[in-house]
Amino acid sequence: MSEPSTKDSGATKTPMVYICGECHNENEIRPRDPIRCRECGYRIMYKKRTKRLAVFDAR
Repeated sequence: MSEPSTKDSGATKTPMVYICGECHNENEIRPRDPIRCRECGYRIMYKKRTKRLAVFDAR
């Protein structure tokens, strides 16, 4: 009767791509991973620009 649900509960486990502020290397970071570059250890990361179109209303 109680089967585990296979639906996604909104929180995806897919990694996001961040760019290191020091060596400019692309890093895939999952939600529970430490924010640190895998190449140089720098801790300032920038989120990669999305391809999705964003439209804002200017008033």
